Amino acid sequence: MLAAATPASFGNPVIVDETLDQLDVASISAGDVVGIGIHTGNALRGYEIGRLARQRGAFVVFGGVHATLFPDEAHELGGAHAVVKGDGDTAWTGVLEDCKNHSLKRVYAAGRIEASAFQSARWDLLPRNRYMWASVQTVRGCPKHCSFCSVWRTDGQRPRIRSTEMVVHELQHLRRLGFRFVLLADDNFYPVSLTDLKLASRQGNTQRVEELKAIRAERFQLMERLATDVSSDMVFFTQITMEAAEDPAFLEAMSRAKIKGALVGVEAVTPQGLKDIYKDFNAAGDELVNRLRQFPQHGVKVLGSFIFGLPSDLPETFEATLSVAQKADLAFAQFVMLMPFPGTVDFERWEKAMQHDPTRIAGFPLTRHWLIPRELRPKVFSPHPVMSGEEIRQRTQHVWDKFYSFGSIWRRAHCVTSLKSRLAFLLISKLYRQMYANTGIAIDSARLSRSVRWARWMAKPCRMLFSARPLPDPR
Repeated sequence: MLAAATPASFGNPVIVDETLDQLDVASISAGDVVGIGIHTGNALRGYEIGRLARQRGAFVVFGGVHATLFPDEAHELGGAHAVVKGDGDTAWTGVLEDCKNHSLKRVYAAGRIEASAFQSARWDLLPRNRYMWASVQTVRGCPKHCSFCSVWRTDGQRPRIRSTEMVVHELQHLRRLGFRFVLLADDNFYPVSLTDLKLASRQGNTQRVEELKAIRAERFQLMERLATDVSSDMVFFTQITMEAAEDPAFLEAMSRAKIKGALVGVEAVTPQGLKDIYKDFNAAGDELVNRLRQFPQHGVKVLGSFIFGLPSDLPETFEATLSVAQKADLAFAQFVMLMPFPGTVDFERWEKAMQHDPTRIAGFPLTRHWLIPRELRPKVFSPHPVMSGEEIRQRTQHVWDKFYSFGSIWRRAHCVTSLKSRLAFLLISKLYRQMYANTGIAIDSARLSRSVRWARWMAKPCRMLFSARPLPDPR
């Protein structure tokens, strides 16, 4: 996206994705502009690159969620000349001009731009044979306020929706490049629920009702265009709240639009667990199972996301969660341990509680866990009322292992029909587990490295399942 925002006078940007290959530092020359986007999980490596780039005489500019939250850290540890806080789509051009004029500001407060200014990504600059799928954002912002999530604070609670025409144009371009599977990488693809509409109506807030109806209408318009105006072999996946299960018209529109899957944030299976994370708009127990089943009944496969380590969790919570995941006909599931990420309510509470804790690892306090070398980082940060961190880690790993056993995967493979599709489902399931279970909660660096190698090997045949032949440009 930043490449798209780069004026032609500055030349063609070079994009380095370190999930594929590490940066060749020797490729950086004095006077180059090196933009580094980081999140909390890769901040340490980002800072290392920043320092190396600055030593080579380059202008170093940081951006991304983490740099937005900790701009001073990027200056102190990453060798930054400048930090862009917020959306970089429009700020980037000004940053480049200031580099050329040697007048860089320390911080650029870019804020939240309107959807009309969102950039379409320069996918043509990336190696087509290295990615399984592409991603397009249709809306930024989420009206919810979950305690573990920073999105509603960094991207805002007001949905900023791109025009349908812009989205469809970008998708058509991606299909011509050979991308058949596209992630609609939205903060929340379902920004207006039926409950929201009912509440505004009961309050007599006519203006709010009309605003919500307009947003809802735009969603339906987009899905109608996905159904009719993009290549028939394209498939989409998105992120959505479970409230959509109460909206059969929306689910039917998703199915027609070839949105075949969605990540649904379940997080907890008990009422108390949902209260812990400010997500009590979700259901629990048998009602939760019934709601989750609504998605596959409308042709939308679910990747359910669950969190372990909440204060109300008990040893039996793990088996109860596994049972829900199995009963609810989830195609995939992820089981993550509670992590206090910056920008969240959870982090603020944890940081306040830890202000008198002298514990340091590699010279850093636990409240700056992303600066601790990966092999030394704890897996659980907040003391739990009834379980040790190691017990939570082991029980979480056990749930991953049971949900992704060969037998369990094969039983779930009924969601596809042919034997070839079932074998593909098995392979993708094993790849997903390898990428997120072992690498997410591994206990040592050797196991982590082994998991990454296996994931890279398995990803090659999986990529073929998602790709298609490029199409000629109609021009």
